[in-house]
Amino acid sequence: MRRDAALEEASGSAYAFTRVLPAGDEGLLFEFGSDIDEATNQRVQDFAEALRLARIPGVRSITPGYLSVLVEYDGGLRHQGAMEQVLSAAGAASVQQRMARHHLIPVCYGGAFGPDLEDVAVATGLVPQEVVRLHASQEYRVYCLGFSPGFPLCAPIPAALRLPRRSQPRLRVPEGSVAIAGMQTGIYPLETAGGWHLIGRTPARVFSWNDPSVTMILPGDTISFRPVGEEEYLEIADRAASAETSARVAAGGADG
Repeated sequence: MRRDAALEEASGSAYAFTRVLPAGDEGLLFEFGSDIDEATNQRVQDFAEALRLARIPGVRSITPGYLSVLVEYDGGLRHQGAMEQVLSAAGAASVQQRMARHHLIPVCYGGAFGPDLEDVAVATGLVPQEVVRLHASQEYRVYCLGFSPGFPLCAPIPAALRLPRRSQPRLRVPEGSVAIAGMQTGIYPLETAGGWHLIGRTPARVFSWNDPSVTMILPGDTISFRPVGEEEYLEIADRAASAETSARVAAGGADG
């Protein structure tokens, strides 16, 4: 995709976006290309961080994705053209990249914890053990968070495991479910509806409504999955529940 010269001049070369699209009357979508890769996604993250640090009056939200940044703003303060210029200039500022963290996530695969594992094995022509081995064999980049609070969208999964979403989404997916769809894998941080293939579940907590500002996993981090048995899963879950209860008591938030 070819940039136009005006945008190149406005954004600078460091975080050059390929085009800007209106997103309703009070939104702008900055696109950074069409190919999903780490370098492009890092430009997305850097651009979004530069905008956050700029604290531009009227900006309501800044949401980075795989290849784009959506900015929502108060159209009563600036019209769309003026806001585009301000954002483009602010996004060109250099930022210090956050130190990425690596997360080793315990997962109990199959059975009640991963009800789609057998179906995934059949659809891919693999045995369940090979599905687990492949899924847990590599490190994944967290490209962005969505579609629910704290949901880490990670990629790419091995080509042999890539399947379209389920034809019939579930109305309720348990918290902690580890799933795959297309080239992505992720963790459902909350119980919600969902159409991904559930292959396992983790007792790790990646999001809490008690403090939604604290998300354990952030874009730019990496994740790898460690297979565990049901007994170890329950032990980890018990320790996590005890730690959360202790934290609530210390904060004066326990019931009773």
